[in-house]
Amino acid sequence: MDIIISNNRDKPIYEQIISQIKNMIMSEELVAGDSLPSMRALAKSIHVSAITVQRAYEELQRDGFIETEIGRGTYVLARNKEFYKEQQQKRIEEHLQFAIEVAKENAIPLEKMMEILKILYLEEE
Repeated sequence: MDIIISNNRDKPIYEQIISQIKNMIMSEELVAGDSLPSMRALAKSIHVSAITVQRAYEELQRDGFIETEIGRGTYVLARNKEFYKEQQQKRIEEHLQFAIEVAKENAIPLEKMMEILKILYLEEE
């Protein structure tokens, strides 16, 4: 499992771990039943504190992505991917609604908004 941590990002390290593991689950790089490294092993491999990994694992468990069993380790849970995608789409819609309101208040045309969205979307690739 390859997790890449950037100290230059505004995003806290534990959130970087969470988002990368979620992405691996959503893309089926990790599937239900797959084991994750122990907290200490992952912390050592990415050179962070075990407490940071523990926080990430706790949030992933709370959100229903993983389960930790004493003596067995940490595993990916079977998860309704469609439900998660719907949640994320709703979040995106809320942010876009705010952007649309600002654009309308400032008379920014739809074409310009689409151009901005496309540039920002492709910028991350």
